[in-house]
Amino acid sequence: MVDGIESNPIIVGAYTDGSGGICPMLAAHRGGGRTSLASFARAWDRYTEASGARRATGRELNTLRAMLEASLYYEPESGDLARAAAEVREQRAVAGDAAAAAKAPARETGEPDRSGELRHRPGWAWLRVFRRYDDWQEALARAEEQQADQAATRDARERELV
Repeated sequence: MVDGIESNPIIVGAYTDGSGGICPMLAAHRGGGRTSLASFARAWDRYTEASGARRATGRELNTLRAMLEASLYYEPESGDLARAAAEVREQRAVAGDAAAAAKAPARETGEPDRSGELRHRPGWAWLRVFRRYDDWQEALARAEEQQADQAATRDARERELV
């Protein structure tokens, strides 16, 4: 899909626009990708607030590209994909490409960095990309467990002070 959005005019709000513009999924399909995720099309149109077919803005394309690239660098904690990624990292390290093995390149999305402003706001944090719903559920369960542990610790400290 990354190659498709680089080499095609991308639109929002429709599959095609009649003047050569295509949606990101069709661009991926034309580039050899085989997918049928209708949920992506709905999420893309919802993100862009599309009310009809129009060309995607540069900001929308930068954000889509950054999210796609981030999903390529996501490493699950276990499984065949994790083992394959570990092997690739080892091969890169042996070849002397430690920088590429350590971190994905940062990509400008056009979004302002609000981390300083929101750092101390309860409940706000950057999230990683989840490819699977069960991975998200597992991370959510761990976060809720951690929150419960912190609340219990805080309550215990408050009881000690009384």
